[in-house]
Amino acid sequence: MTSAPFTILLGGNITVTDRLQKAVADTRVIAADSGMRHAQPLGLIPELWVGDFDSSDTALQEGWADVEKQPFPATKGVTDGEIAVSEALSRGAQRLTLVGALAGERSDHALFHLLYAVSLAERGFEVVLTSGEEEAYPLMEGTLDLDLPSGSLFSVAGFTALKGLDIENARYPLENFALAFGSSRTISNVAEGPLRLRLKSGKAIVLARPYDKTGA
Repeated sequence: MTSAPFTILLGGNITVTDRLQKAVADTRVIAADSGMRHAQPLGLIPELWVGDFDSSDTALQEGWADVEKQPFPATKGVTDGEIAVSEALSRGAQRLTLVGALAGERSDHALFHLLYAVSLAERGFEVVLTSGEEEAYPLMEGTLDLDLPSGSLFSVAGFTALKGLDIENARYPLENFALAFGSSRTISNVAEGPLRLRLKSGKAIVLARPYDKTGA
């Protein structure tokens, strides 16, 4: 089965931006429940719509009646988003863009998406989470290059203690830095163009705000 980039439409809020439109262009699309509401603003036609549909109103379901639906009971043991990702992986996905993963009424869902992205990265998948205005990237052992505009804000949030952290091309660079678990030392940095991050050990998320120049 050939690999392909997939977009997963999740239920959090989004802002349609140039970066978001570029990220989802020419991808295969799976919607998770109310995430289907993002399809029309982004000009996307999902190949599959999964979930218990408890947060998809009648108008949304009628508007996308031609899309294949895969219903699940509300008492299922996983989220609609995890089901959608699993479907994408079964269809050959190697790269995943999780749209609507970072904002919304449910902070528990947003936190799960961040943790899930790290677990997917551990398995070798390329993952980005985005709301349009904010983006998140798992940072694991190795090198991560991010194409961020100069002046945009970013933070590195460690899910463990981090060892050997390098941050290049930023206002506050770091070299071989040890970040204690829970430390705020790597919050609110400023990119000076495309970033390069390296990590010797640990697990983290890089949260970037490409359109936010308040730190410039």
